[in-house]
Amino acid sequence: MTESPIVPTIPLDAQGVHHGFLKLPHSRDDSAWGAVMIPITVIANGEGPTALLTGANHGDEYEGPIALQELAMSLKPAEIKGRVIILPMMNLPAFAAGTRCSPIDGANMNRSFPGRADGTVTQKICHFIASVLVPQADIVLDFHSGGKTLDFLPFAAAHVLEDKTQEAACFAAMQAFNAPYSVRMLEIDNVGMFDTEVEAQGKVFVTTELGGAGTSSPRTVSIARKGIRNLLIHAGILAGEMEVAETVQLDMPDARCFVFCEVAGLVEYLVELGEHVGEGEPIARVWPSDRMGVQPIECRASRSGILAARHVPGLIKLGDFVGLIAVEL
Repeated sequence: MTESPIVPTIPLDAQGVHHGFLKLPHSRDDSAWGAVMIPITVIANGEGPTALLTGANHGDEYEGPIALQELAMSLKPAEIKGRVIILPMMNLPAFAAGTRCSPIDGANMNRSFPGRADGTVTQKICHFIASVLVPQADIVLDFHSGGKTLDFLPFAAAHVLEDKTQEAACFAAMQAFNAPYSVRMLEIDNVGMFDTEVEAQGKVFVTTELGGAGTSSPRTVSIARKGIRNLLIHAGILAGEMEVAETVQLDMPDARCFVFCEVAGLVEYLVELGEHVGEGEPIARVWPSDRMGVQPIECRASRSGILAARHVPGLIKLGDFVGLIAVEL
């Protein structure tokens, strides 16, 4: 097996606080002997569980990087038992460019796991995370939001798993995160996802969708901050009492939750995020963008529920995601 070319500039198992990089050699036009330097912080104190906290799996999602950078600066070893590994910008090339996918190789990191040590830049980063960091973790939190093209109700999520003991642990961790919404999440395309890799290794995994539209807000960042603290307390790493508020339980039981666009044009939403929609009711309509005198095409819900996510740009293409209808439990 080819060894990873990535070398940490700090020890991953030393006590105390260590800030550094995962250094990946990358020869390119503007730097023949250059490297991709992915920031990493490790905070450790004594024996205990290990939490792996990640952000910017997609480079245009910002709540995770903000909250995790703050955590890396403020968390003291004396406050914990165990270890916290923090990767605020795990997909650094995409984060630096403000894009979902890497500008170096065009790859979507969240469809590239478990990666390859001898692959593209994205595959090499995925391989190191999957083969070195994830095996050391007991619990993994991967922050997401909608990026530039989607907007979500702020939720934490866990997946239905074949191993019901592992599933129960993941759902308990999701509830501990205590986002305003908590979702039993159905993935429509889970091959190569970080989620899938972590769960396949038997770890406790929680993910989020905290807003979107290519930005962050005070509310969504505060949800991320609180969720990190709650999750570390739940894991037995951080002392203290969890901050708990009401969370709305949502389910995504099947593919009927997803609405996709069958035309291209100018999208007009008829339902706000969080509002109820009945089966067969329109959630949006699409006007022609190149002519007048033509009726808009309606995009209808295939089931009843609440609108939990929507497309952001005003123009929409054939095949684009229009809306997510989640079922309230």
